[in-house]
Amino acid sequence: MIDISTIETIVEEQLEELKALADQNFCTRREEKEVNFDSKMAQVAIGVRRSGKSVLCYNALTKADIKFAYVNFDDERFQNITSDDLNNVLLVLNKTYGDFKYLFLDEPQDVEGWHLFVNRLLRRGMHIIITGSNAKLLSGELATYLNGRSMEIPLYPFSFKEYCEYHQVDVSSKTTSNKAARLALFDEYLKKGGFPELLTEKNVGKYVDSLVSKIINNDIVKRNKIRYKATLESMINHILNIVPTEISYEELAKLFNIRSHHTAENYVDFAEKAYLISTCKKWSTKSRVRVGSRKAYPIDVALMNNRKDAFVGDNLGYRLESIVYIELLRRTKPLNQSVFFLKEQSGEVDFVVCEGNTVIEVIQVSYDISSPATRKREINGLLVGARATKCNKLTLITRHNQERVSENDHEINIVPAYDWLVDC
Repeated sequence: MIDISTIETIVEEQLEELKALADQNFCTRREEKEVNFDSKMAQVAIGVRRSGKSVLCYNALTKADIKFAYVNFDDERFQNITSDDLNNVLLVLNKTYGDFKYLFLDEPQDVEGWHLFVNRLLRRGMHIIITGSNAKLLSGELATYLNGRSMEIPLYPFSFKEYCEYHQVDVSSKTTSNKAARLALFDEYLKKGGFPELLTEKNVGKYVDSLVSKIINNDIVKRNKIRYKATLESMINHILNIVPTEISYEELAKLFNIRSHHTAENYVDFAEKAYLISTCKKWSTKSRVRVGSRKAYPIDVALMNNRKDAFVGDNLGYRLESIVYIELLRRTKPLNQSVFFLKEQSGEVDFVVCEGNTVIEVIQVSYDISSPATRKREINGLLVGARATKCNKLTLITRHNQERVSENDHEINIVPAYDWLVDC
């Protein structure tokens, strides 16, 4: 049990921290509009650590001019909190904030029985907003925890559009000078990635190392009771070194001397549930093919080369492909669309976007198509995709090319990444 006076101190100090946020200017996140304040279900912002989930919820609440109470359980003074303390927390919140109908719970998942507390408040008509970033909350068990009374809002690090807003670069202007500014900023984003704190953090390597270490130790090893931590850590760092890559669990098991490929599959799954990576399934009209093949991407390109002993280097093509994939996730998930990769004997396509069983767009990504051989290969890949999926919307995303070309009765739209990434 925690002394109620301690709870009062924590809540009051956190209120002061909350008031201090009012003086700061924050980027508008696309996901803010997904928060439904009229819903009877808990609104749960989930995603990788340090992606800005708390600020997202704070922005959405304040812009809607909603009175709410707030408590952040990611506080060392709450380290020994139990479910028996939660009623006292609620008592202190009512004393501090007065009457409220909206409650913002930051990182409650480490409190044993937190979901029972939330379910009780939901039954009483309280509107609950929650953030969470560890595997316990992201494990797919959230619906079970909250009896189906939750709506997930995935959040990733800054998109390029948000990155431009932070740097006060107009994404709507079509002037030559503005395009040049966006191209320069895109080249920076391509290498630095979108973690909000990296915009002001000087020691990028130390920041990323600390972040990855915390996710592995707290969100994977601790939560899943991993016995062979060193093996897991080596495997995850290996995957981050070679992304984007098609995953072979048999190869991973052999490489890291793991007895069963099922264990390797579990390790990859743990990394995805903790939002270190995201996997893309293979497109096929057969369900077993979609289930069996996956391609891994980093949740942000900052994870590719800023870790200790990382050696992925500055492969700009891989980085651009990863950025496009995460952007596609941002755009498609709210629309209940899906993203796949396509691999045929005659060629490969980076992304196939589907709405139900219908393919609505085929996308190829290539940083530089100045070489005739590269240009031909990428266009042929799109044609392979068009034949396989019967889709005629074909897009090739590059660093700076912009044109429309006709090939074999197909129109291909070649667009610069710095335009495509903000065109939403």
